[in-house]
Amino acid sequence: MTKLTDLERTESGDSRHLIYVAFKTLLVKEIRRFTRIWPQTLLPPAITMSLYFVIFGNLIGPRIGSMDGFDYMSYIVPGLIMMSVITNAYSNVVSSFFSMKFQHSIEELLVAPIPNYVILAGYVAGGVARGLGVGFIVTLLSLGFTDLEVHHVGVVLSIVFLTAVLFSLGGFINAMYATKFDDISIVPTFILTPLTYLGGVFYSISLLPDFWQGVSLINPILYMVNTFRYGILGVSDINIVFAYGMIILFIIILTVFSLRLLNRGVGIRS
Repeated sequence: MTKLTDLERTESGDSRHLIYVAFKTLLVKEIRRFTRIWPQTLLPPAITMSLYFVIFGNLIGPRIGSMDGFDYMSYIVPGLIMMSVITNAYSNVVSSFFSMKFQHSIEELLVAPIPNYVILAGYVAGGVARGLGVGFIVTLLSLGFTDLEVHHVGVVLSIVFLTAVLFSLGGFINAMYATKFDDISIVPTFILTPLTYLGGVFYSISLLPDFWQGVSLINPILYMVNTFRYGILGVSDINIVFAYGMIILFIIILTVFSLRLLNRGVGIRS
């Protein structure tokens, strides 16, 4: 076995320290960005979800009755929490990274001695921080409308983290390809929102005819919402192990694809 010299050990230690400093700087910058403009980033989802709780939970819910053995308010709360995590993790990364492209400040980041995987990790971590932060706020608000009894804490924490990572990566890819501000609203408007609403947030797919149940199973958000609901309520329409496998596979694919885009400079180098 070849022994490292003192100089090599020093250089290796300095490199790890620089990577740590770069990642921490990006993460702190992202957290400061969305907390500084909290009336635009944290307050709107809190108000929107409160309206969902009032309208669907208190006003319409009693007329619907129970679903999978739970009152309607308790049934939709996990889905609404997950919906807020998905949309905020995605929008944080896509808006932040595209703003850097638009302001041409991305060049400063590209010429810095920072590996591309650290840039990706910094932005994804920022998206995860906002997604989890908003999810925590919505969870606190939901406690004013219903009692949450978590059945599987590990499932709840792991699935909300993996979901935030997955959609942060999606936001990063959207920002790489976007050339104008309209481009960063196309995916959330025409793809993300419909998939979220049809992802079992408000209903169980067991209510659907067989054909539409099969169609629903190709919606990836269905697996995240149901796994999170399983962690809180203990019920699910899908196989939990398969759901984890799907989510982790998507994360690996999107990570590799994002790094490939960064290495090729797609959308950021003329």
